[in-house]
Amino acid sequence: MAADKPAPGKLVAENRKARFNYEIMETFEAGISLTGTEVKSLRLGKSNIAESYATEQNGEIFLINAHIPEYLQANRFNHEPRRLRRLLLHRKEINKLIGAIQREGMTLIPLKLYFNQRGIAKLLLGLAKGKKVHDKRETEKKRDWEREKGRLLREKG
Repeated sequence: MAADKPAPGKLVAENRKARFNYEIMETFEAGISLTGTEVKSLRLGKSNIAESYATEQNGEIFLINAHIPEYLQANRFNHEPRRLRRLLLHRKEINKLIGAIQREGMTLIPLKLYFNQRGIAKLLLGLAKGKKVHDKRETEKKRDWEREKGRLLREKG
């Protein structure tokens, strides 16, 4: 199920550098297999997905290097902050993503981690190609021009 925007809910973490470093071809909404202490820690809004990525292992998609800090009140029943987390997708979506990763050399980048309207933790995944340095410069020029154009239009009224 391709999704353009996440449903309005509570945003937990966002990977802001992803759109600068990668050209996002398509987005997918995936559920995450979490433990109870991870959910409680996410509800506090303390998480980091900036250095994480998703990959295929044994026919499933896993989130690697996402940091969800330990829940302080959990004592000995806590989770490991950077453990592998299985992503929940439909089989057709998994097969499509695995094909894109293996054949076309694309990367799965987490864009946003949020709770949907029903209170379920979701991850917005982007199927992406890495940008070259000159592409990044072009993106920066466009952003600066849009900012300047908005400033000029505001001044002229």
